[in-house]
Amino acid sequence: MVTRLVLVLGDQLSEGLSALRAADKDRDIVVMAEVAEEAGYVPHHPKKIAFLFAAMRKFAQRLQDAGWRVAYTRLDDTDNSGAICGELLRRAAEHDATGVIATQPGEWRLIGALSEMPLKLHIIRDDRFIASADAFEAWAKDKKQLRMEYFYREMRRKTGLLMEGEQPAGGKWNYDHDNRKPAPDDVKFEGPLMFEPDNAVEEVLDLVAARFGGNFGALRPFWFATDRDQALAQLDHWIKGGLTEFGDYQDAMLADRPFMYHSLISLYINAGLLDPLEVCQKVEAAWQAGKAPLNAAEGFIRQIIGWREYVRGIWYREGPDYTRRNILNHSNDLPSMYWGAPTDMRCISQTVAQTRDQAYAHHIQRLMVTGNFALLAGIDPWQVHEWYLAVYADAYEWVEAPNVIGMSLFADGGIIASKPYVSSGNYIDRMSDYCGGCAYKVKDKTGPKACPFNLLYWHFLIRHRDRFSSNPRMGQMYATWDRMDVERRKTVLRDADTFLAKMQAGDRI
Repeated sequence: MVTRLVLVLGDQLSEGLSALRAADKDRDIVVMAEVAEEAGYVPHHPKKIAFLFAAMRKFAQRLQDAGWRVAYTRLDDTDNSGAICGELLRRAAEHDATGVIATQPGEWRLIGALSEMPLKLHIIRDDRFIASADAFEAWAKDKKQLRMEYFYREMRRKTGLLMEGEQPAGGKWNYDHDNRKPAPDDVKFEGPLMFEPDNAVEEVLDLVAARFGGNFGALRPFWFATDRDQALAQLDHWIKGGLTEFGDYQDAMLADRPFMYHSLISLYINAGLLDPLEVCQKVEAAWQAGKAPLNAAEGFIRQIIGWREYVRGIWYREGPDYTRRNILNHSNDLPSMYWGAPTDMRCISQTVAQTRDQAYAHHIQRLMVTGNFALLAGIDPWQVHEWYLAVYADAYEWVEAPNVIGMSLFADGGIIASKPYVSSGNYIDRMSDYCGGCAYKVKDKTGPKACPFNLLYWHFLIRHRDRFSSNPRMGQMYATWDRMDVERRKTVLRDADTFLAKMQAGDRI
């Protein structure tokens, strides 16, 4: 009887994984490995590495308890080859196996490496996603614009979530208009469950501290869930305490409440501990039971079956070169403040500090603070992409790259976004408490204390006027600029140039 290897990656910790379903428990061997190549291709946040290693070890034990034979390689094993392909080759020789069954990885780098391996490889699609690559391609084919909203409606119809027959619950597909309230005076939700590390997790923390202690990010205190039961407990905790207000305040930001009403389950879904459809069904059930308003349930479900599925489809469709897109020809280096260097910009300082401490920031902090600044300041998209991939615990190429290259930086030329997501300091002031106490003045449009977002907003629009002036969603911005006094326009651009020169010189900004 021929033995096959069954590859299970760190973001594939699902007992219903397609590769496991295709395998034979009596003859095949599951291969899992903590390897330096995967832990180090970008300088991952120590919390991210620890989460994955701990969750992998617990999942391997779960498979063994279910009767699987598991060949598990720890990072500090003396025979560790340092790479996924190396471990497959080593295990193949050890067990006289000639074939590998694998669920398709979510990074082109790894897909390419596996395809070049001298073992017979059977790649199976990752059906934990609702829309297959073929289904997404069928939807996208012949469309001039691939707008998420229309794809999302197809996913609602396919899943039946929040549907009343053929119509959306409440008569509307999208309640986003109701979900843009500024930060409240008080946040009633206490935040995510924080799990005390057990002995197995502590062992991983010691390993990560020794090997990756120099990476950006605080390893301890470590509180993430590291198995499915804990992840389910966090989901239920959030549905009970955070879902009700999630819709209203999902875009709001407060310096002393980093989690607001967010679920913090994206890292558990993306690693495979939670199934996206089961998550949405639990949220729908809460709405049906009268325990959550429709705008909250719809807003959350749209993020999962709409946006999450959509960006994965874009990633696969656009192919391996997507992360190198740079349609705006931006080339400035990523400022050191993204790695924790001192800055006088309080919104950046707060978001980066939160990222350092928690390996987490919510979508508006990522899009409208760090992403918005990177776009306005003309930062090289590849550098920005690698930063996001490194610092967030839920980041894998398939989900991170479209959000950064397409949504945040417009580097793909508008495949995802119909216009650049740029704003002056006014948006951040309205949606957060960051501007209070900042060294810059959000109301100042020019001068040494002018909010950098105010200066860079106009600088960005003018240097890209040829590209964007005909965009119907941006015409009003250019009309406003054209009505400004000539001398004021000169001052804005001069002050923006001065700021960018300081940034590129490495000075504190």
